[in-house]
Amino acid sequence: MDTRVQRLIDANTAYAGVFAHGMGQSMVFAMLPALGREIGLREVMIGSIISMSSLVFFVASRVWGRLSDRLGRKPVILTGLWGYTVGTLAFALLFGLGMWGVLGGTLLYALIMITRMAQAVAMSGTAPATSAYIADTTTPAMRASGMGRLAAASNIGSIMGPAIAGTLAAFSLLLPLLFAAAATVGAALLIRARLPDTGVRIGTHQPAVKLRLRDRRFRALLLLGMAVFSVFAIVQQTLAFRIQDTLGLDTRTTATTYGYAMMFLAAASLLSQSLVVQRLKPPPMLLLRIGLPLLLLASAALSTAQSFVAFGATMALMGLALGLCGPGFNAAISLAVSAREQGAAAGIATAIPALGFILGPVAGTWLYQYEPGYPYLLTTLLLVPTAIAAFRIRTHVHTDV
Repeated sequence: MDTRVQRLIDANTAYAGVFAHGMGQSMVFAMLPALGREIGLREVMIGSIISMSSLVFFVASRVWGRLSDRLGRKPVILTGLWGYTVGTLAFALLFGLGMWGVLGGTLLYALIMITRMAQAVAMSGTAPATSAYIADTTTPAMRASGMGRLAAASNIGSIMGPAIAGTLAAFSLLLPLLFAAAATVGAALLIRARLPDTGVRIGTHQPAVKLRLRDRRFRALLLLGMAVFSVFAIVQQTLAFRIQDTLGLDTRTTATTYGYAMMFLAAASLLSQSLVVQRLKPPPMLLLRIGLPLLLLASAALSTAQSFVAFGATMALMGLALGLCGPGFNAAISLAVSAREQGAAAGIATAIPALGFILGPVAGTWLYQYEPGYPYLLTTLLLVPTAIAAFRIRTHVHTDV
């Protein structure tokens, strides 16, 4: 078989992991506000579950990225997928016990928190190892395109996730979590059977490369990424509450409606990646310079949305922006480092979204309790200097990637 064709098949197999992960995560985020309110958790408590697991994800993904340089990409990808499966099943069980009245109060909240944090340790391996795999198998000229296809695979999962979650939620709020676990099992079995590994194998004793967050080659990019993903975290974690309270919905209808709003976001993100990133292949910084002003506009518009149509249109605009910012951010970091540093760089690039989800959900839900419009005022104020900074920074491109 032609080498280029085989590489395409291998890449598509690798994308299965982030597809399943993206679908599962979008299901969890779609269901968590409704599940939390169903068992009596306050908004800020629900946000804290995401924040604490994101803190763990932030630390662990950097470790997994370095380990993938030493152990190989495939074992780390599989560890993340199996860990996600077990964690999701445990997550569903705890919410079930809460809904059935077996557990409740502080004990249930603590167990859910611990379970989600333990899950984050394992599942954080899939994304950086997959990103490093794509970096291993693409040329510098095709790096942004490869990262765009990686993001597209995640977004296709994110499109399907909320729609499936909304449909299954009509039968049970727990059913979407069980479906997410089953999808991850399928992806793990496919990758185990079909994906060849790259990188160094166990026993060669190559030291894992370490990169510092303040590395001058990409530290300005990290600040941009932190702003983008903090904004997304705030919006994602408060939007379900805003939809429910604005439209006066019950928990199951809220889960369905929020799921469709997030589906609009993911579909628009996929559209911008397909039409702009894949076809035109612009430089990574150009993607950020277009995407950040669009994200600012969407954030400002969200504060005035009062109908499902307005929520859907605003989320679609936000999706267009994120579809440009995500691949631009990942590709710019990948191009800034050497081939030997790709695993460590992928770990950092994957950790930055988690860093945004550490403070974003708690800040957003805390502000929401005082005034529903405050979270979106915060995101707008955060994006104004970020969009300006994108036009001022200059990026480093390594010569041996």
